[in-house]
Amino acid sequence: MRTRISLNHIVEFVLGFGGLFLLTTGVVAGDGKLSGDKVPSQTGDVIVHPVNHASLALEWKELIIYADPVGGAKRYEGLPRPNVILLTHAHYDHFDPETLKGIATEKMVLIAPRDVFEKLPADFKTRAQVMTNGEIKEVDGVKVEAVPMYNTTPDRKKFHAKGVGNGYVLMLGDKRVYISGDTEDIPEMRALKKIDVAFVCMNLPYTMTVEQAASAVREFRPKIVYPYHYKNSDLEKFKQLVGTDAGVEVRLKNWY
Repeated sequence: MRTRISLNHIVEFVLGFGGLFLLTTGVVAGDGKLSGDKVPSQTGDVIVHPVNHASLALEWKELIIYADPVGGAKRYEGLPRPNVILLTHAHYDHFDPETLKGIATEKMVLIAPRDVFEKLPADFKTRAQVMTNGEIKEVDGVKVEAVPMYNTTPDRKKFHAKGVGNGYVLMLGDKRVYISGDTEDIPEMRALKKIDVAFVCMNLPYTMTVEQAASAVREFRPKIVYPYHYKNSDLEKFKQLVGTDAGVEVRLKNWY
C-alpha cells in the first residue's frame, strides 16, 4: 500500500528533526548553561567557568559574560554565546579580533579601554563601550567598574603602563566579582573592599610573583580567590601563603 505524504507531514518532520538538531547544538548557538563552580547570590548562582590562561566565562541569571576571549572560536564551542565581553588590554593573550568575530552575537556588548577600542574592527566599535580607570557603567543590568591594572617594578613597567588597561569589578546580584587583568600588587588592588570572588593573575615577567599575589590577597581579603593567568607558577605555594587565617578560600582550577 502506498502511503501519501502531505506537505504538512514533510514540514512537521523537518521541524521535528530541526528541533532535535537545535537541542543538541543549542549551546553553540547561545542556549544552554555554563558548567563550573556555583557561587550563590540572592538573585541566582554565579557560575564560574575557566577557559584558558586569562580567559574565563561567567553566568548570572540569563547573562553570559566572557573576559578576554582568545584562542579561536573553536575553543568556545559548547559554551553559550556571550551577552557581554570584557577586554582588559591589547596584548595578544587577552585580545584577539578573530576570536571575537567567531563568537560574536548581534546584541553583544563589548567593554574595553580606549587602547583596545582603537584596535577593534569597525563593525565591533558600534557595539563597544569605552571605560577608563575609575569609571562605572551599568551594562545589561550589571554595574561594571573599571579599575587600574599596571606594573610597578621598574623592569616590568614596559609591559603594562598605568592607565592603559582595565581590571573590572562586577556587581552580580549581591556579589562583587573582581577580574584583575595583568597587574602587579598595586595599591588600588590592595584597597579593594567587599570582594566576594577575585580572579588574580600571577606569572613572570609580565605580572607578579606568587608572593606578591598572596600578599595582596591577604590584604584585600576576597571571600574566594581563583588564581588565573598563572602559567609556570606554584599554585600550592600561593595557597599556602594565603593561608586560612585571613578568611580567604583559595580555589585552584585548571586553566591550562
